[in-house]
Amino acid sequence: MISNGKEPRPAVVAVLGAGECDGTLMRLRSWQFIAVALVVFAIFSAVNPLTAQDRSNAPSPIPNTIWVGADGKYEAQPDTALVQFSISAQQDKLQDANQKASRAADQVRQLLRSNGLDPKDAQVGQFSVQPVYDYKTAKRKLVGYRVDTNISIKLKDLAKVGPIAQGLADMEDITGDQSISYLLDDMEAAKIKAVEDALARARSEANAVARFSGRALGELSYASVDTYEPSPIRPMAFAKQSVAGMAAPPPPTAEFGTQKITVTAHVNALYTLK
Repeated sequence: MISNGKEPRPAVVAVLGAGECDGTLMRLRSWQFIAVALVVFAIFSAVNPLTAQDRSNAPSPIPNTIWVGADGKYEAQPDTALVQFSISAQQDKLQDANQKASRAADQVRQLLRSNGLDPKDAQVGQFSVQPVYDYKTAKRKLVGYRVDTNISIKLKDLAKVGPIAQGLADMEDITGDQSISYLLDDMEAAKIKAVEDALARARSEANAVARFSGRALGELSYASVDTYEPSPIRPMAFAKQSVAGMAAPPPPTAEFGTQKITVTAHVNALYTLK
């Protein structure tokens, strides 16, 4: 052996007895089992994450009861049209912009009166006056003032939607932000009918279970209700004619009916068994 002046560092060797070796292997297997169990639990939770939540919606099992969930709906033709549009007028002077907007408002009033509508039925949602600047140069330049106002009106007679839409489209100071939405005026009544349909379906399903088990269905012990209101139907947005004085052609959807409005409900019900 050649020595370099330092004693060689011996290799570290661990020698375990038979008992110590068995204990170490058991500990390794235990940790391996725990790791596998955690992986399986994580996979199951990812595949079915709502299981615990779904079960929490139902009450604890109660003898001689039936827990049932059902969906219901109510469909109806819309009975109201909501017409929304904007008046926008811009002039060099604020007074001129106000006068121009006032003339446009007078035209709207006349349009409503000519179609048998009271101008008081129209509602102003927003009114704003703001300066208009030119930013083409480093220093902004005031070029005028703009007056904007948003107006909406509900029409019970759907036959008047076409004339009102056409009249607004022909006005110079009515912007292109016009829209028509169809809706139900009494949405709460529609929700109640949807809930009644859901409860009827729930009771029918509970009756089927009771008959199959040779029992009679008892009274309703508990119920929870959720209703879902649809968004208003917006079939069209109208704009001004590109050529002044030209009559508007009939829309492609002329003579078609409006889409039905569907209100849905979900109920969870607990019935007793006789």
